[in-house]
Amino acid sequence: MKVVKGLIAGIAMVLASSVCAQQYAARTEVHPIQSMTLSTAQFLSGKTDGKPVTLAGELRVPVGKPGTKFPTLIAVHGSSGIGINIDRWAHELNSIGVAVFLLDSFTGRGITSTVADQGLLDHLAMLYDAYRALDLLATHPMVDPQRIGVLGFSKGGVASVYAAMNRFNETYGSKKARFATYMAFYPPCYKYIDDEKIDAKPIRIFHGEADDYVPIAPCRDYVSRLQARGADVSIIGYPDSYHGFDSQTLPPQVRLPQAQQAVKCRLEEGAGGSIVNIDTGKPFERTDACTGVGATVGYNKDAHMKAIEDVKREVKAVFKMESR
Repeated sequence: MKVVKGLIAGIAMVLASSVCAQQYAARTEVHPIQSMTLSTAQFLSGKTDGKPVTLAGELRVPVGKPGTKFPTLIAVHGSSGIGINIDRWAHELNSIGVAVFLLDSFTGRGITSTVADQGLLDHLAMLYDAYRALDLLATHPMVDPQRIGVLGFSKGGVASVYAAMNRFNETYGSKKARFATYMAFYPPCYKYIDDEKIDAKPIRIFHGEADDYVPIAPCRDYVSRLQARGADVSIIGYPDSYHGFDSQTLPPQVRLPQAQQAVKCRLEEGAGGSIVNIDTGKPFERTDACTGVGATVGYNKDAHMKAIEDVKREVKAVFKMESR
């Protein structure tokens, strides 16, 4: 009996260790990416004369059979760069058989953070980066080119949401593949010309209802406009959740006094690639009265755990994956 019990315990340990191993990459690769730095005006005007830059990204390939082509998500970080939250998402997605490409839009440009100065890198420049990462992954031998999605966080959420626009795809998108899904955590949402003309693939937004850094309301408005046109788009709001609610190293609530924000601004694209402040009718400036500094961030374990379930469910559905 003792031998049998010992054998059962040993098998249990092996199984547990196998499950744990699946949460980590079986292989990690670092790849250079040739991109360019575009201002918002350049991007919206369809320009391609930005400053060339070499970026990098880390591909984490999950445990799987040799020869497998994995579904993959490109993770686009926010204003603080690649943090522990994105690392955790990579582990969670690897555990269900999804590869993750951690795109670094900052280091190659000599940027550490844009929290105190969002002008260091325009949001849409990171969208261009995401398209170039798609170019790279579409020809990778361990990536399924038909199952590549994008997952953006905050500033990087602009890249993941608006990469779905037909206009941007036609001007800057990859000629090798199209994104299979567009997913974003607490992104800022704006109004761009023709932003209702989008790819038919699903858009999924995950947002904190208590977010005072990047409020949920503009994204709800955008989702409503898209749904009215029959788009496959949805938004989940997590109660009592601030910006960065999936970042485990944060306390439940902390104030960032230096954080540059525009929560009171109503913005839309105007002529010539400009962003217009609707209330003034003039091109938006970071010194406009609607702008300010100071925002709340904080970890919410319940919301984080629920978001992990929600993301895995959506990923398995869109990539047509068997349970793992």
